[in-house]
Order: sequence, then C-alpha cells, then structure tokens
Amino acid sequence: MSNVQHVFLIGAKSFGAYGGYETFINKLTEYHQNNTQIKYHVACKANGQGYMDESKLLGVTPISETEFTYHNAHCFKIRVPEKLGPAQAIYYDVAALEESCKIIKSWKITNPIIYIMACRIGPFIKRYYQEIHELGGKIFLNPDGHEWKRSKWSAPIRKYWKESEKKMVKYSDLVICDSENIEKYIHQSYDGKCIKGKNPTTTFIAYGAETRRSALSDDDLQFMSWMQKKGITPKNYYLIVGRFVPENNYETMIREYMCSHTAKDLVIVANENNKYEEYLDHKLHFKSDSKIKFVGTVYDQELLMKIRENAYGYLHGHEVGGTNPSLLEALGSTDLSLLLDVGFNREVAENAALYWNKKQGNLAALIDKSDKLGAEKIEKMVNLARRRIAEAYSWESISNKYLKIFVV
Repeated sequence: MSNVQHVFLIGAKSFGAYGGYETFINKLTEYHQNNTQIKYHVACKANGQGYMDESKLLGVTPISETEFTYHNAHCFKIRVPEKLGPAQAIYYDVAALEESCKIIKSWKITNPIIYIMACRIGPFIKRYYQEIHELGGKIFLNPDGHEWKRSKWSAPIRKYWKESEKKMVKYSDLVICDSENIEKYIHQSYDGKCIKGKNPTTTFIAYGAETRRSALSDDDLQFMSWMQKKGITPKNYYLIVGRFVPENNYETMIREYMCSHTAKDLVIVANENNKYEEYLDHKLHFKSDSKIKFVGTVYDQELLMKIRENAYGYLHGHEVGGTNPSLLEALGSTDLSLLLDVGFNREVAENAALYWNKKQGNLAALIDKSDKLGAEKIEKMVNLARRRIAEAYSWESISNKYLKIFVV
C-alpha cells in the first residue's frame, strides 16, 4: 500500500449536511474519487444529531453495518453515547482517532495522514500524536474558527475550547487554515509554543464552491413541486442557509427582515432546533408572519443549488467561523449577497457583496435598498461574485491544493 497515500478525515458528522466540514469532505472525496494516488478514510456519526444516513446518498456501496464506500472513500461509522450531551463531540473525535489507529494497523498502512477538523480533543492529542508518529504517520489540523467565542458555550466550556486549541496546534505537523485571518491568529497566539519551542507550520487553503449552474431546469418537476409545496415563487424571496444556532445571528436577521418594508418572503433552509426556535418566537413573534418560511433541510444538492439560484438575495449572519461554505455557495449561485460585516466575510466576498451590521435598523434599511436595485446594478454584483468564486474558491482549485499537500 506504499504507492497510495491514505488520508483519514476526522471531525465531520456526515456527508452533505450544512456544516462546513460536511460540505468539505463531500467535495474533496468527489473531486478525488478517481485519483489512484490517494485513498480517503472518513469517520461518520452512527447516531445522534447530524448522524450519517447513507441511504439518502446515491452511489453508496455497503460493506457492513458500520462501513460503506462513497466516492471511493472508505467510510466508518462511530456510535456515540447521547447521554454525554455537549461532550459527545469530544468522545466522537477520540473514538474516531482510536478506530483510525486500528485501521492503520490492520490494513498495514504506511505513512498515513490523519486530518483532524476542529480543536475539540486537545487534552487527548499528545498520546495519539505519539502513537501516529510511531506508525509513521502525521497529524494535520484544521482549527476552524474561534470555537471558544461561540455564544452557545458557558464560560467553563469556552475555557476548555481555548486550552484544547492550544494543545491541538502544539501537537500538529501542519495546521491548514481555511481563512487568512485564522492563519494570522494562529501565529500571533502560538508562535514559539509548539514542540521544542517551534512556530506552528501553517498553510492557507480555503473552502470551495461550485461555479456551474444547477443541473435542474427552471421547469423541472422536482423543483416546481418543492416551490409550490412551500408556497414560494422564484426571485421573490430572501434566503438563509445554515445551521440554526445563535452565533449565526438568526435573531438579528429575522428581526430586521420583519422591520423592513419588503414584500418578499424570507426562506430559511436549516436543521431543526426546537428550543432555539421557541426562544426566538418568544422574543420576535415571527411565527405570526406568514412570509417567514422555515422549510427544513434540503439534502439534494442540485435542488438546493436551484433554490439558491432563484432567491432574490441571500442573508448571511455567520461571525465566528473561517471561510463559510454557505457564503461561497451564495456567491456562486445567488444574485445578491447581504453579509454581516466581519473580517471573515469581507475577506471572502470583497466588493462582490453588500454589508450590514447588528445595529437596529441597519439590515432592514439594506433589505429595503436591495429591493430597489435596478437590473444593471444586480447584474454587476452577479458578475463580481462569480468572478470572485472562479478566481479564488472553485472546488477544482481547492481540491488540487489539497492533493499537493497530501501527495507530496
């Protein structure tokens, strides 16, 4: 097996969901599925929130109850005790690492690369760093964004994330940052603090996006049926796609939409989070507005792309991550992108988007302004966005950059 580079991907829950890592592993394995130089092994959640249901994917070949192949990648499922609550993610990554070591030994794999996404398991990483090095392998890390800043965590948990990040960076052979801002932060925080006082070795590779149009036509029955069922008409809605969590600023976006004068719908494609939904409705009473439509998840990527293409505009409130996949997809598919004005989003979109802040009335005014934009201005924004994606974020170029790092 020495002619093939084996890469283990740890940290994503499943293929095709809305998290950044889920999108990433889906596209990376898709673009490399026919490359004989590389073999991916992908850890997936067997149960719990965001678990892997491979029956929803086309092209899956079952191996056993816990293994299958998809995009020529070897996928193995990890069962997680749900009673652990927030600690599930830590258990999941450690168990995935443990299983990866077993696979390396049983398959007699030489020089494996373990690519860990997110900094959840710092207290445990030294042991696995040593074991993987003894097996001739290396650990690569994607540190994600500032997990310790996320509002959903209590103060003790935020402290844990920060300490965990420090150890994860220390015991990594390469830190792959999906944002230039994150790469600068890693060096500012950890230079001189790695093994033997070295600086962390880093590189920048962003997430990618498609530059093509959806394979579905405007009169496709699946698309038309979905739109009719949800009560939505093309080019007559603002769209949000992303995890339904507080740090993505749904409260601000929904409140500002309700304060605007737009006649267009607000369509929200997101996972269920009943507790957060009830909290928001208690504050905003948005369920009384029939123009706000929670439509659930859309796993069909061609349909989701078609929904993006037919939105009038896209609202993006992410502020603690790096390069966010849903933003890239919007720039590649939707006419107008209205983004929260933070460094990560500016870095990605530059002048190809409109920007808002969290001050009351700011986004509402931008929505009203967007409603009045003429065809010429919209066309200009479309061209700027498509050019930005094609030049910096196409999946083909991103997957090629990863290939150069994995297969030296």
